[in-house]
Amino acid sequence: MKFFKTYISGKLMLSALISLGLLSSCEKDGNPNNLPDVNPADYEGKIDGYTSSDEIFPRNLVAYWSFDDTKNEVKSNTAPTQTANDSFVDGGVRGKAISLNSGYLYYATQINAFKSDSLKSFTLSQWVKITNNGSKRTMIFQIARPGIFNGSLDFRLNTQSFPATTTNTLRMNPRFTTVGGGSQDNLNSTLSPTIGADKWTHLVLKYETTTGVFNMWADGVNVGSFNNRGVGNNLFKSYEPGEIIIGGNYNTIPGKTIGTDATFANMVGQIDEIRVYNRALPDAHIRALYNLGKANK
Repeated sequence: MKFFKTYISGKLMLSALISLGLLSSCEKDGNPNNLPDVNPADYEGKIDGYTSSDEIFPRNLVAYWSFDDTKNEVKSNTAPTQTANDSFVDGGVRGKAISLNSGYLYYATQINAFKSDSLKSFTLSQWVKITNNGSKRTMIFQIARPGIFNGSLDFRLNTQSFPATTTNTLRMNPRFTTVGGGSQDNLNSTLSPTIGADKWTHLVLKYETTTGVFNMWADGVNVGSFNNRGVGNNLFKSYEPGEIIIGGNYNTIPGKTIGTDATFANMVGQIDEIRVYNRALPDAHIRALYNLGKANK
């Protein structure tokens, strides 16, 4: 009987020691999957894990305007057909920027990246220096349709809504034409970025064709109020032929006027780093583009 008690006691103690040993082993081994060590030096100088905006989904970047002493769309080397009141200026988000003094850039050449079968989902990112004007709308980027007032995609700013002294509110009202020939839009009815003649503001449109969600971002924040635009006949379509207008629309370009609509004026302000991706970027990468741009990267 004494032996049995001793055996039981010893067995319990052994089990306890094994348990403690296992616990001790778990505490000592903080890398059970044998992952490689992280070297903090590898992340020095990086923002959100990147050293440059160029590292954000480079394979999905299908159109890019750097405005570093060139007005050409960099990926296709497409030159503008017609420009007005435009000049390169120092102090861009990265390098130089384009300044428009009631000006525009017009590209009549069809860029392959904007053909119907090439552009389904998209992210359009650009930096602007803009002010309200109290009288006219501003079109900062348009995938235009020859002979038609509304484009496949219109990035409209309601700069007519407030006077130039209002810098804490910018109403954005982007729209697109659907596969059914209709129209869908968005509006930042509650949230807004701060703007100003001397402030770079980051504006982004993001569209996912599988869900019909059309988001609008400003300075790293999703500010859109009407993001769910539907599928089926409500899906976005990039019609052909397509042209690109930066800073205006057909009714602000001499000789291209369509109808009598006079709600737009050519842009007064600056634009830099226009990037178009053929996918809806994850939210973290939109914020990364904003943070990298603030650091001139």
